[in-house]
Amino acid sequence: MTTRKNRLIRSALFVPGSRPERFAKALASGADVVIVDFEDAVEEELKAQARDNLAAFLDENPDASVVVRVNAADHHMHTDDIKFCGRHQGVAAVLLPKAETAQQVLVAAECKKPIWPLIESAAGLANLSEIAEVWAVQRLTFGALDLALDLGVRASSPAAYRMFDQVRYQLLVNSALHELEKPLDTVFPNIADSEGLKAFASDARDLGFAGMLAIHPSQVAVINDVFTPSQSEISWAKRVVEAASGAPGAFRLEGKMIDAPVIAEAERIVAFYGA
Repeated sequence: MTTRKNRLIRSALFVPGSRPERFAKALASGADVVIVDFEDAVEEELKAQARDNLAAFLDENPDASVVVRVNAADHHMHTDDIKFCGRHQGVAAVLLPKAETAQQVLVAAECKKPIWPLIESAAGLANLSEIAEVWAVQRLTFGALDLALDLGVRASSPAAYRMFDQVRYQLLVNSALHELEKPLDTVFPNIADSEGLKAFASDARDLGFAGMLAIHPSQVAVINDVFTPSQSEISWAKRVVEAASGAPGAFRLEGKMIDAPVIAEAERIVAFYGA
């Protein structure tokens, strides 16, 4: 199974597993990925029903593809959630919340689906390199609110933003070291603040993130717009790919040095946006 490289993802929209009437709407929102949540967005007494809801939806919509945020490794529903993901072809990947050890990722990987560890604790940060090294990991992301709680940081404060940038640095470094897909940034919780969301997403893009998590369909268009390369960037990527097809190793193009990482990024942009 190929897990390390998949495709560019700008927006990953959460939808509660307890709200099956929202599944189709989420998939029609324009989000690159829909994450059906079995964890925080679902009341304890509805968690089993959330699995049944998604099973029915996937049976009725065999072409649908979603990511599932399972319950955390220490939750009594975790094992059944992982088995569920393994049974359903429509589950494209598993978002593993509160990921803290490589062993947790290995257990989740028994479903034979790519794993997206969600770093939400000091333990997860401390073990990030070992987590990222696991063969099944495809991309990394983090949960700012839970992480802030674990670290004792005020989540909405300027100090917290400085702390979260250290987390982003670790995600970027480990993604590069282990040849993972570029990471996804955390959610922007103020649904009504579209300008704030745009600035937040722009920072994440400039840092090197592929995209970010979204908690409301209204956020998707803003996120997609920010993370979509401009026409000039797409044209440049096409020229790089074309030139690379006949060039050995590194070469110069329009005065710029082009080597393997630049070519790889250009190829990904062309594959996703170049049609």
